[in-house]
Parts: sequence; structure tokens; C-alpha cells
Amino acid sequence: MILRPATRADLPAVLALLADEERVVDPASMPVTPAYERAFADIEADPRNEVLVLVEEAAGASDGLVLGCLQATYIPGLGKGGAERALIEAVRIRADRRGGGLGRELMERAVARARARGCALVQLTSNKDRTAAHRFYASLGFARSHDGFRLSL
Repeated sequence: MILRPATRADLPAVLALLADEERVVDPASMPVTPAYERAFADIEADPRNEVLVLVEEAAGASDGLVLGCLQATYIPGLGKGGAERALIEAVRIRADRRGGGLGRELMERAVARARARGCALVQLTSNKDRTAAHRFYASLGFARSHDGFRLSL
């Protein structure tokens, strides 16, 4: 397994992971709209944002099956002595590959990237209904510390 920044070629696989958490979606079935193209280009051009993919490489192939993804945003701030914090969102592992430690590997590597970058903390939000995800994040050492709020625009 390798963890690397997503490329434009990975976009359909990432969209497929985000489309449905409970089943495997064929990346070829995912329409890559101009809005997705713009969003990906903006993320790729921003040094404080990255979409990371966990890839199972095939022997002799330059790319392989995308097994998981997440988006990391590095936020500068005046708290924590002026250190950056990492915000992790859109964490997904292929439905048919869950339970084998891939989620843990993905998150541990993402946390290591944030630490190497000098971030003082890693934060994430998770839907209140995702109790299994909450147990998973707690097993990684994440603690419930805040209530989140959002305003849809």
C-alpha cells in the first residue's frame, strides 16, 4: 500500500468512494462534472489542501486500485503558538475492504504527514449517526472535545 496525493486520474475513484459508504461503486459510472474538475484543480493548486489516496499497487503497474481516500486541510492559526492544525475530512475505505486495518493505516499515515508538517493537532468531524466511525476514531486516540455546528448555504 502507498499513500500519495491524488491525481486527476484518481478523481473518479475518489468520487466513487464518496458516493456510497455501504457498497462499492464503479468509478467508471461516476460523472466527473465541471464542478468536480474545478474543485479538484483548486485543491491540487493549494499548498494547504490535499486529497490523499491509499492505493494497492499491482505488480509492475504505475497505478493501482484506490482503496481509500481523505482530504486534509492545513489551517494556520494563532492558537497553539501559531502552529498549523490539520483538518481531516471525507475519510473513506472501499466497502469490500473494510475491517482489515486499511482505515487505521490511512489515518495513521495522514496523522504522520501532519506531524511532519509541524501541525500541533489533527481534528475531524463525523456525523453523529456514524457510531462505528466514532469508535474507530477513538481507537486511534482522537477524543471528543467540541460540539460542531454548521450552516448550510
